Amino acid sequence: MSEETKKPAPAGKKKFELDERLKAYKGVWVFIEHERGAIHPVSLELLGEGRKLADMLGVELAGVVMGPPGETTRSFCQEAFYHGADLCYLIEDPLLQDYRNEPYTKGLTDLVNKYQPEILFLGATTLGRDLAGSVATTLKTGLTADCTELNIDLDVRSLLASRPTFGGSLLCTIQTLNYRPQMATVRPRVMAMPERDATRNGRIIEDTLSMIEDSIITKVLEFIPDEMQDKPQLPFADIIVAGGRGMKKPENFKLIWELAQVLGAEVGATRPVVQAGWVELDRQVGQSGKTVRSKLYIAVGISGAIQHRVGMDASDVIIAINNDPNAPIFDFAHYGIVGNAMTILPALTEAFKAHLATARKAG
Repeated sequence: MSEETKKPAPAGKKKFELDERLKAYKGVWVFIEHERGAIHPVSLELLGEGRKLADMLGVELAGVVMGPPGETTRSFCQEAFYHGADLCYLIEDPLLQDYRNEPYTKGLTDLVNKYQPEILFLGATTLGRDLAGSVATTLKTGLTADCTELNIDLDVRSLLASRPTFGGSLLCTIQTLNYRPQMATVRPRVMAMPERDATRNGRIIEDTLSMIEDSIITKVLEFIPDEMQDKPQLPFADIIVAGGRGMKKPENFKLIWELAQVLGAEVGATRPVVQAGWVELDRQVGQSGKTVRSKLYIAVGISGAIQHRVGMDASDVIIAINNDPNAPIFDFAHYGIVGNAMTILPALTEAFKAHLATARKAG
């Protein structure tokens, strides 16, 4: 269903034309994921990106909210308006109290078939991946997962969904041509959070869920929240100090921890470091780890392979420390230090300690 973007057709070859029955599909939709009364930030990030694409296509941007009846569920529509949506499709039903694949798939599929959007985005979360795959299968359309960039081919009104491939060594752009809607998932923190504009408003289109409890196989017996307080929160950290195999051995990684402690930063790592057991999996940054948008990212002993780059190159400022002047990371880092990390890190740590101590005295 999906196929990689190809070079322009040779002269004389017929230009691609969308099937007539699919030309009625218009609009960009974002599924608004929420849990326990809070919207997942990735949905708001997708509204910001969806706003740009909707403007390019000259169509409306819509949020899709599904949940139990009540003011909390309805308030998610207003939040979608504040972050760029023009309208919101709303399904309220007691069966949607907790996420279950069957009612959510049924509700979202029915909305798509009834209102016919040309593009549908979901967050690449545990919930979003489960729902996106089911809805795409039910609709018999294409789905591009874990995208890092979204754009539009205006000639054919086609979504250009880019993502890493071949183990992260290449980026490919995928188009879903003669199928609608075009679906994609995006991981949290890949896209920038849009500015919240509390003066915006929009219209709500209410619909119903055509299911009964007896037709749903799964039942929610208990909700056990994740114990997140002791886990790294890299996607939302302002400062990250990350280390790679250039740190040579696990004993040297304490230098990363010491600098991070002084800066009040989170500690990140590359996949080889995690696989070697130097740090836990929750600290892995990259294609198969976390995606971050920190204000400051200090990469130490990291070569800059694309698998790692896709997880951190949206950071505001990237400082690279590497003893190889030809390391790929210097091609996209904002500042680079060529030298031995085992010498540079202690010097940086002491310099920051002194600076912060001076600043506290002055304050």
